Amino acid sequence: MGREAISVFDMFKIGIGPSSSHTLGPWKAGLLFINSLKQKHLLYSVSHIEVILYGSLAKTGKGHGTDIAVQLGLSGANPETIPVEDVFPKISDIASMNRIVLGGLHEVPFNPSEDIEFLFSESLPFHPNALTFLVTLQNDEKFAETFYSIGGGFVIKEGEEGGSVSSKELPFPIDHADDLLHWCMKTGLAIHEVVLENESAWRPESETRESLLNIWKVMQDCIFRGVNSKMDYLPGGLSVKRRAAGLNNKLLAGKEYASLEEWKTAIKSGGSGFSYILDWVSCFALAVNEENASFGRVVTAPTNGAAGVIPAVLMYYILFCDGDSPDKILHFLLTASEMGSIFKKGATISAAMGGCQAEIGVSSSMAAAALTESMGGTQRQSMMAAEIAMEHHLGMTCDPIKGLVQVPCIERNTMGAIKAITASQLALLGAPDFAKVSLDGVIKTMWETSLDMNSKYKETADGGLAVNVPLGLSEC
Repeated sequence: MGREAISVFDMFKIGIGPSSSHTLGPWKAGLLFINSLKQKHLLYSVSHIEVILYGSLAKTGKGHGTDIAVQLGLSGANPETIPVEDVFPKISDIASMNRIVLGGLHEVPFNPSEDIEFLFSESLPFHPNALTFLVTLQNDEKFAETFYSIGGGFVIKEGEEGGSVSSKELPFPIDHADDLLHWCMKTGLAIHEVVLENESAWRPESETRESLLNIWKVMQDCIFRGVNSKMDYLPGGLSVKRRAAGLNNKLLAGKEYASLEEWKTAIKSGGSGFSYILDWVSCFALAVNEENASFGRVVTAPTNGAAGVIPAVLMYYILFCDGDSPDKILHFLLTASEMGSIFKKGATISAAMGGCQAEIGVSSSMAAAALTESMGGTQRQSMMAAEIAMEHHLGMTCDPIKGLVQVPCIERNTMGAIKAITASQLALLGAPDFAKVSLDGVIKTMWETSLDMNSKYKETADGGLAVNVPLGLSEC
């Protein structure tokens, strides 16, 4: 939790599943460590490397692919661009050769089963998601760096806890929801307009627009891959059956569409009833998170575990609410990102810190606010929608069975999307001036709830469904 200048592209990051904090973050930490070795002119002096995982990263690291992520990061692979089909062959090559090529430049011995250590009972005080890279140099000296994956793909190196705080001077500095409302009221700008002005501190507007539309392209491509997947079950050993493709097939009466645009046209022309729309929203969310669970390419929104909520609500807006234009898509994403950044500053977006309220709850709030403004709501109504969505996720635990981002994570994305739409509808019909709970109030409450929550409900797989659902049941 901290006061930062956060860009829309900090909230929306392209990467590979299944977890932003346990996969993307450690992956980026590996890349940062390799860069540190290069800067210190130590890379070619390394004779051996070890990785130590602490706390939540250790307890659910296998299920979240943390061991895979650190190897790919140390190899210099880019999570945004690596072909997803190359992930497991690269890992197999490292294991079979017992060697790793650091940064793609320097080969050293490496046995993943021995050189990645899981310290299940040890947690570092700054954050539960901690990992240390330890190298032995050719002169037998040791060099180590510790990193913290603090949620949503954000990574901080130990000793540089302020390193994630941007030094950018923003036109409209925002730490709280009330700050955002102040600037909106003072300038007359909509939320998305305030955010776009702030983004100008990082890059030209044309670049922001182009990059955001690419974010949406990755999101909708992920949905389309998910509904057309030929895989029957998700990897990981739980035998969880994929459902998005079957639901898509049922809703389209068995017809297949080769292109994304043909598929979207078919959905729009197929009906507009409540049940039909509800089924499609669920299908969109399922598709994304089934891809995420299969090490597919997704966008953190604000995390991988909650990656399906915003794409599902935005696709709902596009197909069923006349939102199909580049400007409307941009406005939606800009508003959503600002809501996420306010939650990150005032609370957390890490399930290891706050439970699932910090992931599905935040994503639902982001989507609710974005949909509300996109549907013509005022700034106050948008914030009211965000507050309603979070209010009804408070206290939600993170208790993944077998440490996999599958049960209950995938279904929770469908519920987060539906709650976002409901929260938006309530806010659009309501009078926010008379709201009993403010957005800042619910964020403060969420953070206090996070602090009070038992650690076994914070992505450790030590409590809740993770210990009360027997593995191997057919329902899984």
